[in-house]
Amino acid sequence: MDYADSDGISDKIKALSPWFHNLHFEDGTQTAPDHFLGDFPRFKWLQLAPFIPEDLSGCHALDIGCNAGFYTFELARRGAEVTGIDIDQRYLEQADWAARQYGLQDRVTFRQMQVYDLAREKGEYDLVLFMGVFYHLRYPLLALDIIAQKVKGMMVFQTLAMPGKEIYKQVDHPINERASLLEPGWPKMAFIEYRFAGDPTNWWIPNHAAVESLLRSAGMRITGYPGHEIYLCEPDHEAPSCISTWNREEYLAALGENPGR
Repeated sequence: MDYADSDGISDKIKALSPWFHNLHFEDGTQTAPDHFLGDFPRFKWLQLAPFIPEDLSGCHALDIGCNAGFYTFELARRGAEVTGIDIDQRYLEQADWAARQYGLQDRVTFRQMQVYDLAREKGEYDLVLFMGVFYHLRYPLLALDIIAQKVKGMMVFQTLAMPGKEIYKQVDHPINERASLLEPGWPKMAFIEYRFAGDPTNWWIPNHAAVESLLRSAGMRITGYPGHEIYLCEPDHEAPSCISTWNREEYLAALGENPGR
């Protein structure tokens, strides 16, 4: 352990404040006991946990937007080797410190990086958590295309979403027949020009139909719904993304790569 008593832990928690993840320690101390969402993100993990294998030994996992590491630590406790990435240095400092308190520092690695940086990383992951990040991204489909290529086994996707579960069955339409675009179940994303919930990084809020369409467009097959706004998916080798077939050059250009030049 990295501390001598409860007062030591409380002092460090205060020094690293504010916290968005409410982490629980053995002595009963918590990092954000008065969180406005409740015991966050534990209540989401309780929805998801039954869908994650109990034994993740030999599994390489990626936690995108890891924050203070709550999900990273839960996967590591099940035996996974986990990489957590985030853009916020303070969150990563919280996660590094908490890893030592839990004795999990040998199973977790935290890195400061953007999701787009994953395009230049080699390798795949058996399990990818992409939770609570999508709607914060200025370029969400590019990020999803990048991340989907890193998924060898399962991806857990979660996003803030519009109300409603309607899905409109899309067919091809002539260019002047656009009324269907206004149907409730047509895939849509609301664009947030200024801020939503006081946060200027909340750019997009998709509806349920858009989430499913975007995942399929990125070459993923949806396999389950563990909880509110949470989707389980896996690579769909029978319906790969267009970036691996006819639209590869546009994807590479978006990454600043120039094939054949």
